[in-house]
Amino acid sequence: MVAIAVALVVVAACGSGSKAHPPTAGAAVAPPAPNEPLPQDPQALAARLTQVSDGLDAAIGDWLGSGNPSQGAPPGAVSLDGLYVQRAYRLLARRPRLASRTLPYLPASLRRSATDSVAALRDLMRLTPPSPKHRRFKTGQAAPAGRLLSFYRAAQRRFGVGWNVLAAVNLVETDFNRIRSSSSAGAQGPMQFMASTWRVYGLGGNVDDPHDAILGAANYLHRSGAPASYRQALYHYNPSPLYVDAVLRYARQMRTSARAFFRFYPWQVFIRTSSGERRITGP
Repeated sequence: MVAIAVALVVVAACGSGSKAHPPTAGAAVAPPAPNEPLPQDPQALAARLTQVSDGLDAAIGDWLGSGNPSQGAPPGAVSLDGLYVQRAYRLLARRPRLASRTLPYLPASLRRSATDSVAALRDLMRLTPPSPKHRRFKTGQAAPAGRLLSFYRAAQRRFGVGWNVLAAVNLVETDFNRIRSSSSAGAQGPMQFMASTWRVYGLGGNVDDPHDAILGAANYLHRSGAPASYRQALYHYNPSPLYVDAVLRYARQMRTSARAFFRFYPWQVFIRTSSGERRITGP
């Protein structure tokens, strides 16, 4: 029914750099540059990932406390910190041995979520092959984070499907609608519906509208067994155990902490092809 878009699933982590020394504890640092090299030493990578993750949480706190997440893009610090965390997780997803040596160095407060994110990305990388190098992808801005959150919660109230599950599907399918291209199978919109399925479950809405697409996805998942069995419902949505596992890992993080949604929200679009990887959105 749904074909996975390339926002998250077709990217392999990239990044290189010489061995770095762990940052000084408690030191105030500026957000990382978009292409800051990722340390290849496990202890140094864990230290920098912890530092940037702490900076991301602080930047999100400032954003939620003094800004308006229902309007506009996230602050620059949220985008840059989020991109670094995303790149680090992708590197670890691509290199299991490095992951097994790096994750134990993370503090317990970060280790569980990092392990889930790395495992989810690894699932999705296994599921989706590289795209043809000649393929072009259309991208756009995601709807403001606070507005998306209100759509997920409205769909939860109407259909009983957890807002966090809907957000996880939206993240995996199109990186919150940053990917605007149809899938290779013809699936469309932020939640990637085939036209025939949309006619049944789309409630007469516009498949390309985030509000309508999220409601349609909640309707479909509810009819497929959610919330009684999210595994069953998600398998109907995309019949792959790897897909189901990845969505549930992201959803679990957002159920544990609503702030996790704001950590995933700035993630950017990467494309992996036979000739290499490239980032196609963001600074």
